[in-house]
Amino acid sequence: MSRTPSSVDVAVVGAGAAGLAAAKTVRQAGLQVALLEANGRVGGRAHTERATFGVPFDRGAWWLHSADINPLSEFARAWGFTCLRRRGSRRVFLGERWATPGELRERTAFYDRNFDAIHAAGRAGRDAPVSEVIEADGRWRPLLRHWIAVTSGVDPEEASTLDFANYRDTEVNWRVKEGVGTLVARYGADAPVELDAPVRRIGWGGRRVRLETPKGALEARAVIVTVSTGVLASGLIRFDPPLPEWKRSAIEAVPMGKANRIALQFDRDVFGLPANSSATPFASAPETLSFQLRPFGWNLAAGYVGGRLSSALERAGENAMIDFALEKLKGIFGAGIARRLVKASATAWEGDPYIRGGYTAALPGCAHRRADLAAPVDGRLLFAGEATSKEFYSTLHGAYLTGGAAAEEAARALRAARPPASGGKR
Repeated sequence: MSRTPSSVDVAVVGAGAAGLAAAKTVRQAGLQVALLEANGRVGGRAHTERATFGVPFDRGAWWLHSADINPLSEFARAWGFTCLRRRGSRRVFLGERWATPGELRERTAFYDRNFDAIHAAGRAGRDAPVSEVIEADGRWRPLLRHWIAVTSGVDPEEASTLDFANYRDTEVNWRVKEGVGTLVARYGADAPVELDAPVRRIGWGGRRVRLETPKGALEARAVIVTVSTGVLASGLIRFDPPLPEWKRSAIEAVPMGKANRIALQFDRDVFGLPANSSATPFASAPETLSFQLRPFGWNLAAGYVGGRLSSALERAGENAMIDFALEKLKGIFGAGIARRLVKASATAWEGDPYIRGGYTAALPGCAHRRADLAAPVDGRLLFAGEATSKEFYSTLHGAYLTGGAAAEEAARALRAARPPASGGKR
């Protein structure tokens, strides 16, 4: 490998938020670390790009959730990032008109009533499909199902009431003008990462753990694996010997949900709404998406889909995704906006071989398996990432916190075992 020594104390697999935090924490502990990333960039599911629209566009993570307790918020403040700390107006379009304030209050009451039921079931220890506890009918039920799908990555039938109840949300959520992916890349700028180095095999049957990549192999006393459960379930990384059954079943119990973004850029403001507004079209068709309109004043509409709809649209291809979003916008703002369309782009996270989805959602009956995902194997294989977080799964700060915790655990274990090996270069 071009930058990586052949023997280290700790190897970290994956340079998303968890892997970056793990590698930097190991190095701060005075141990030798190697960070291996399959892609040609750091950040994982946090990826900001400017080429398409000429402005920062977050193709993946796009919120600093629970920003008041999110450690990444401190980095954003320290480095002068521009954070939008208040949501804009939220609107629902009812086929021919915007919902009235009274109708929006009715919708909010319906949401509150059903989310209270979901959380009550979880707090009571009931780990059942969310679909079993929400109301079976009602005017706003399709929108509730949509909201569950975009926040969970799965439809209500596949979402766990206990997983829902375990999630901790302060409801203080920030957008970042320069891009959340830009923030994560800035954090990882000094990380000792080897890019374009997908790990194909982790051999942990000997005295040291051996990691094999197309660029070569290295050995480590311990390994922190931060890749998604989608990658772990795919077999892309071969563990030799295989992971124990309890770990394999935990991976299957907390699969990747589906989530994608569809963005359209216009040559002028075709919306006539304040910057940072949000809108959800809600007519006869149950399938819909939520839009952020004119984020930071840009002439963009950024749509968000989740669950089965996201998966179906991604399989249909980028053009079908763009057409779906454009038809929804035309239904609100008129067919003429199509003439003002300049560029459009859609993500395809499920098809990314090194990601394979949006973020995790524990299957009903399996919320407790996140703890098994986080548990080490043989004291030398440690695991981190949003999937291993009970309270902050699906978030960047959940990944970040678990990466740091796994690194601290590895450092303690190695120090207790014996002095660091002398092989390799620091």
